Amino acid sequence: MSKVCPITGKGPVSGNNRSHSLRATRRRWNVNLQKYKVEINGKVVTIRMSARAYRTLTKTTGKKEAAAE
Repeated sequence: MSKVCPITGKGPVSGNNRSHSLRATRRRWNVNLQKYKVEINGKVVTIRMSARAYRTLTKTTGKKEAAAE
């Protein structure tokens, strides 16, 4: 499965771990994808979206529904 949020388009970002001695090793930060049931055009659909996108949807709509894309 893809590690990209279908609502916001956010994907993993990469950077460095830094130890106490400032040694750099590569790492990546994945998006916090969760499964949510949302109502789209009157149908309940399970979508994997980021927790931030879900919070924004529930904040703007007041309930668990999303507009058609």
